[in-house]
Parts: sequence; C-alpha cells; structure tokens
Amino acid sequence: MLTSRTAETAATIRTVAVIGLGYIGLPTAAILATNGLDVIGVDVNPNTVDAVNNGDVPFAEPDLGIHVAGAVSRGRLRAQRDTPSADAYIVAVPTPFKADKSADMSFIAAAARAIAPVLRGGELVILESTSPPGSTRRLAELILGMRPDLSLDGRDGKPALLVAHCPERVLPGRIMIELVTNDRVVGGLTAEAADAAAALYGVFCQGEIHLTDAATAEMSKLVENAYRDVNIAFANELSVISENLDIDVWELIRLANHHPRVNILQPGPGVGGHCIAVDPWFIVAADPENSALIRTAREVNDAKPGHIVEQVGNAASGITRPVIACLGLSFKANIDDVRESPAVQIVRRVAMLRPDADILVAAPHEDRLPQELAGCANVRLMETDQAIESAHVVVLLVDHDKFRDIEPSSLEGKTIIDTRGFWR
Repeated sequence: MLTSRTAETAATIRTVAVIGLGYIGLPTAAILATNGLDVIGVDVNPNTVDAVNNGDVPFAEPDLGIHVAGAVSRGRLRAQRDTPSADAYIVAVPTPFKADKSADMSFIAAAARAIAPVLRGGELVILESTSPPGSTRRLAELILGMRPDLSLDGRDGKPALLVAHCPERVLPGRIMIELVTNDRVVGGLTAEAADAAAALYGVFCQGEIHLTDAATAEMSKLVENAYRDVNIAFANELSVISENLDIDVWELIRLANHHPRVNILQPGPGVGGHCIAVDPWFIVAADPENSALIRTAREVNDAKPGHIVEQVGNAASGITRPVIACLGLSFKANIDDVRESPAVQIVRRVAMLRPDADILVAAPHEDRLPQELAGCANVRLMETDQAIESAHVVVLLVDHDKFRDIEPSSLEGKTIIDTRGFWR
C-alpha cells in the first residue's frame, strides 16, 4: 500500500525522461506516453532521436510503431540528446559484459552524470537496465556524489531522491504485449522509492507488481535468465551426446517430456540475446566461488557454436570452393535482433575457417549484414531460394516462420545441418 507521502509523489509525476531508446527504453517510453504522461526520450544516437521525432521506430518490434507514431503525433513523446529536467527518470541503457565477463557499468555511470545536474529534489530515478546486485545503490551514490545537497531519506533537511530498480521481463517480438500483461518486480533503496516506482508502473502494468529491496530485484532478473540458461545447456549437451550416439535428440526429448514432471527445452546453435547470454555472468562475477553450475551452463552454451562450425567444416571438406547457405542471423525467430547471436558467430567463424567458400546468408528480417560480418569478404546477403539453389551445404540457424515456405525438393542432394530440428 502506498504511503500518503509516496502517493502524493507519484501523483505529481507528469513528465518522465527515459534514458536510452533501445529495445526496452523506447517501448517503455511509448507505453507511458500512450497512457497520458509527457515523455522525453534521451539517446546519444542522433539517428535514433530523429527517427523517434518523426514517429518512426529504428528497429523491428510488432505494434511499437503504432504506439510511437500515435504518441508523437499527440505531442506526448519527443526525443533529444540532452537529459532534461523531469519528475521521474527511467534508465534503460545497455549493460554489456567486459572481456572478463564482469558488467560494463560505464553507460549507467554516464546516465547518472547526466541526470545529477538537472535534479531539484524529490524526483524518482529508476534503473531498468539489467545489472549486478548493488548497481542501483551505485547509481544513487554517483548522483549524490555530484549532488551532496540531496539525500535518499530526506534527513538533515536535504530533499530526498527516490531511487529504485525495476528490471524488464519481456520477450522480443512480444514487448508491447508483455510490458502491459507481465508481473513486475520493483525494488527500492527505500520503501518510499519502491512505492513510488510501483505507482508509476501501475499507470500501464496490468500484472501484479511485487515490492522488494533493490538488490533482490536486481538479482531476480539475473536468476530468471540463469535458470533458463541452465535448462538450455542441458538440452544442448544432450544434443551433442545424442549426435555421438546416433540418436535423434528431438525424438529423445519428445519422449522424455511425456513424463509428468519433465520439461526439457529444445537444443539450438547456442544462446544469444541481451539477457540469457549475458545475465548469468553477472551472478558468476558477483560470487565466483559458489556459482559453478551457472558458469558451466554458460560454458556449455558458449561452446555450442563451435560444435556447429565443426559440423559445417566436416560437411564442406573435400569440396573445392564450397557454397554454404546459412539461414538466419538473429538470436531468435521472427525478429531482427542480432545481439550476442550465435548465428552471427557461426557465420563469421565458418567464413574464417573456409576463406575459399562462398557464404550466402538468407536473413529475411535484415536488410544488411551486421557489423561483425561486414569485414568478411566471402559473406553476402541473398534471397533464401537463391542461396539454397546455389549451395552445397545448407545450415538452418534460426527457425524463422518464413523458412517454412522452403520447398523440400529444393533441399534434395544437399547436405543439411538443421540446428533447430526445423525439418524433422
């Protein structure tokens, strides 16, 4: 239940600044604006700022364009590069991992430095970026270090700053639906901050909002994705074992899942995306001595692309100047998001393994190769049918619905490596 002071604070939030207009920030900005708040999106990329101000979306996500265009046309949403004064701030910047697998907190630190000078006191600051335990407190410390006239609790007559963490829990391709319907976890550095953040998300969230402390909220997101990563690692390990034993892993899993208490996930070419491939490492970095299972799962999933590359190399051995069709680049089906995508990694490694090969990439949701492949002279985009027709080896990396239109007869006489069980 909201305290009277926090309810009053939440009721005064009319303007929200969303820092970072990526896959989470822009949908969050759009849904807040659609629900009647004035939202200023902040991004360092001028192309993103221009796109949003034109009512456009710089990436593919179902229904997002409708929300952005509508909010911009009504004057509820605009974008800029400078951080404005606002009643509330939502920080949704990237938190990639560094070479040692620890979290890169530089984007969060930059957001804190941009927010601090424009604060008046009494604002709500929410960290939505997925981050290691303690990140929200570190964000607050960075701000208060620049603004010693403010405090977290209002003591000594200093205006209070309400700081909370609310991790996103949405699936690409369903973001605009799940932003509204999913439960949310909100953790505050103070109880008042948690209440105020819950009130703000309550503007659009129809799911239950669960209150806790900031560190637990941070850890909850990491645990959710580490749980999935461990289960995917089990399926991927089974796929390698089954291959060595000449067993159809998809049939094996189908039969095992008939047990009422067994639900094995499906194997694939690895794990990608901005969450499952990254978040478990934050737990490992936080407590390396007691996270052996989580670390092993990450290592199993990180090793799967190399296994696929070895399969492709074996299939193309003995062929002079082989033509290899690789189907899909994104980290999951029916989206254009290639962040941490195992498919991109596999294509790049195959191109390096066989520089004499012609690598034809069919990526129906992309109109250009990602930066990781731009320097590979033997890799080029091509329409699916043309790529298959020319290929000696066809590698199915992403189970896009559009690939279901492929005629089975077009695959005859070619070596097929189906990493998704798509053509069983």
